[in-house]
Amino acid sequence: VQLQASGGGLVQAGGSLRLSCEASGRTGNSYTMAWFRQAPGKEREFVAAGSRSGSKTAYADSVKGRFTFSRDRAKNTVMMQMGSLQPEDTAVYYCAFRYNEVVLSAIRQESQYNYWGQGTLVTVSS
Repeated sequence: VQLQASGGGLVQAGGSLRLSCEASGRTGNSYTMAWFRQAPGKEREFVAAGSRSGSKTAYADSVKGRFTFSRDRAKNTVMMQMGSLQPEDTAVYYCAFRYNEVVLSAIRQESQYNYWGQGTLVTVSS
């Protein structure tokens, strides 16, 4: 599976951006995709995730209500609409993929994902 993330860029505080991640290759019909981010000098952290079926969606508390995770099943693509962006949202955002669904208690764990994209930089200026 290959992941291609896009949509990063520079935005002012309070602005919006939309990230996309397309999975290609042998994705199968059951999978979970996620967004993680890594800010300078910090560890990578979970942002949002969802199953292809739509039965499971999860958000980090820090983005809940501001970010919206969605999926286009026909294109094996997930999107994340990011609103009310703040400087602390500045990070490289990574897309991740795993086969099959995962229980919500584990969906936020990096170790659950086998495939990772190259990352896309989001910079929020104050």
